[in-house]
Amino acid sequence: MMQILRKHYPEYLMEAAGLGIFMISAAVVTALLEHPASSIRQAIADPLLRRFIIGLAMGLTAICIIYSPWGKQSGAHINPVVTLTFFRLGKIKPWDALFYILAQFVGALLGLLLAAVVFKNAVTDPAINYIITIPGVGGAGVAFLAELVISFGVMLMILFVSNTPKLSPFTGIFAGVLIATYITVEAPLSGMSMNPARTLASAIPAQNWTAIWVYFTAPLLGMLTAAEVYVRTRGRNAVKCAKLHHHNNKRCIFRCGYRQQKLGDTKWILKR
Repeated sequence: MMQILRKHYPEYLMEAAGLGIFMISAAVVTALLEHPASSIRQAIADPLLRRFIIGLAMGLTAICIIYSPWGKQSGAHINPVVTLTFFRLGKIKPWDALFYILAQFVGALLGLLLAAVVFKNAVTDPAINYIITIPGVGGAGVAFLAELVISFGVMLMILFVSNTPKLSPFTGIFAGVLIATYITVEAPLSGMSMNPARTLASAIPAQNWTAIWVYFTAPLLGMLTAAEVYVRTRGRNAVKCAKLHHHNNKRCIFRCGYRQQKLGDTKWILKR
């Protein structure tokens, strides 16, 4: 365990930083668009338009994280359920999966707490309330179904796009577009989480645990179901790696099909 920690700690820190940055961005953007004292909030009365702008900003944030040097190296999961799904698919070793998940939970919380310290009332105001994700007027049942569907959709997209050679460089773009769409359309149903670390990070300082079980169970069920559908459709060997952006010069700590393929090609050349 300690040997793996010493070797791979940069990736763990990158995952923590990635989700921390995402939480800071979410807090700032939501405060600008939803805080009662915000001039932007007062100028844009339509809640759908405000959600669209928030979604656009968060989609761009996700894209920047995925294509950043850190995202290219860690794989930019920034979500424990994404990590668990790739572990289920055999792409991540157990200790790496554990440290990734711990880093994501810690990073999410530290990022939000930092935003609260720096921006204070902008984040803690009841209208923002640490950007908590709770069920909408439809209740926990609707929120569960909504989280399950969007989690299934994003994971299935990641698997199909990242393992299609012509499309794989654009996996981050697809992810950003889905995030923007989900925030615009689905947020009123569940708050649009798909991420237990993101939800827990908000619940702790807000002390609001409303239906928190939804955000731990529905994303997991949705993404694992997506993985099962993909494996049954394309086969387990079709999953090459756990990175969202792989074709770069950064090291890969996963059980990487691309790396094995490259080594195989090298051996073939040497044999010739």
